Amino acid sequence: MLFNVPQFIDVEDKIAGPLTVKQVLWLIGMGAVLFIVWTFFDTPTFFVLSVPIILIFALYAFYRPYNQSMLSFTIHGVMFFFRPKLYTWDRPGVMKRPDPKPVENKPISESPRPLSFEEIQALAKVVDRGGKR
Repeated sequence: MLFNVPQFIDVEDKIAGPLTVKQVLWLIGMGAVLFIVWTFFDTPTFFVLSVPIILIFALYAFYRPYNQSMLSFTIHGVMFFFRPKLYTWDRPGVMKRPDPKPVENKPISESPRPLSFEEIQALAKVVDRGGKR
């Protein structure tokens, strides 16, 4: 049985022409702020204040730096200024070795008897296997 697999699931749905829900909400917010500015200030002051308001809301609605929303970009930028700037790297999952204890230097003593041929073969096998018996 064949099933249709949805594609492009990371693309936001368009609700008003080419605009997404977030963009429409930013534009509605811009209209509300402009309406409030219009009611409290006279006409020349309104036009002076409306230009930066329109630019700011247009940035938040349409501009996507580094493929993330402008709101999250601003939040990350503010968090960068208030976080400490000390970065330390520690490899995860690796235990630190304890400091080696100093070993006393003892004079090498000769073995009391010479090694037999079988003992030398057993030692050679251990060395060939990398220390495993």
